[in-house]
Amino acid sequence: GEDIRVFRNDKITIPEIEKLKPDRIVISPGPCTPNEAGISIKVVQHFSGKIPMLGVCLGHQSIGAAFGGEIINAPRLMHGKTSMIHHDGKTIFSGLPDPFEATRYHSLIIKKETLADCFEITAWTDTDEIMGIRHREFVVEGVQFHPESILTKAGHDLLRNFLNLGDRK
Repeated sequence: GEDIRVFRNDKITIPEIEKLKPDRIVISPGPCTPNEAGISIKVVQHFSGKIPMLGVCLGHQSIGAAFGGEIINAPRLMHGKTSMIHHDGKTIFSGLPDPFEATRYHSLIIKKETLADCFEITAWTDTDEIMGIRHREFVVEGVQFHPESILTKAGHDLLRNFLNLGDRK
């Protein structure tokens, strides 16, 4: 078991997070855009390269935005729908079926052409929408879909993989 603590992105500060000395940071889903998501973008900018980080949905978009990516309206709304997710089989996707079915709840995506060069695309849909990104140097990964959803077949394994990633910051 892990010691998990949950904080609203507008009810905690960077110094308070530093005092907690977390082993990992997960930036979770939520409503709105990354620019309206409390300190999410600042957390990514401050802790990248210091603490392994996973962004889910809004957290994934916040990672993209923190490194200069443009967040745009998705071609179609995906609220409570599933898609087949293809992936590179590395790090958080290690040992997962390819493809696997995952649940999506979002209306925004990272515009592919604006994704920073320090990221690689790690997961995608049949229609080539970005579903996963990984920083090339730091342990910073994002997924657009919801691994925590009961409808995401490999979600718990993905989350376990994140917890078991080495401490390559």
